[in-house]
Amino acid sequence: MQKHYWKCILYCFFVGIVISCSSKPNTTKKSHAATSKPVVSKLSQKGLEKKSDLPLTAETAIPFLQRYGAENRENKARIETPLGSFDILLFEQTLYHRANFIFLTKQNYFDGTYFHRVVPDFIIQGGNSDNYDTGQKRRKIGKYLLPPDTRNGLKHHRGVISMPSSQIENQHKLASPYEFFIVQQSPGAYHLDGNYTVFGKVIRGMDVVDAINALPTDKREWPLTNMRMRVTVLNQ
Repeated sequence: MQKHYWKCILYCFFVGIVISCSSKPNTTKKSHAATSKPVVSKLSQKGLEKKSDLPLTAETAIPFLQRYGAENRENKARIETPLGSFDILLFEQTLYHRANFIFLTKQNYFDGTYFHRVVPDFIIQGGNSDNYDTGQKRRKIGKYLLPPDTRNGLKHHRGVISMPSSQIENQHKLASPYEFFIVQQSPGAYHLDGNYTVFGKVIRGMDVVDAINALPTDKREWPLTNMRMRVTVLNQ
């Protein structure tokens, strides 16, 4: 009887162990779910890196600006200076130059730069600065040049905006994307036609351009009164 009693005890103990084991949660699935989460995170991070277009290079700038111009259709901007503000219209014919100006404006590149060159009765030129912050912006945006677009019939009338050639000597007159000049000369500076790309014009505030052009300058043609600028895109 006692022997039979102990057999029953052992049998119940064994059954209890089996039931306990079978009722444990599936740890394999939990482990898989835990490891799959960081994998998804890494894939997302890779996707974000692929979308980053900056800094632009000679190879990537034109495809980027073509896409950017199609997605950002604005063609007006306001330039504020210590002597007042004026508005500009950017031409659709010069796709890359319009897109480039809108892109740089939205990157706040021009803010804090100067009209650094003034030639009386000729032009005012802006977009350059020796400031550390401007140099940092350029490094972030990239190093690239824009091809000339001079076969569209646009001429250097008074009030037009054009793009100077790069300081780097190049036979194709590739343009510096970070600078621009405005023709103040009347009726125009037509000897520049065919050499520089006209990509916009002043549509309000030409008197401000005249006032900047009248400023006294040093031997480098830099105005003795600093003409910092702030540029914003106009939605209308």
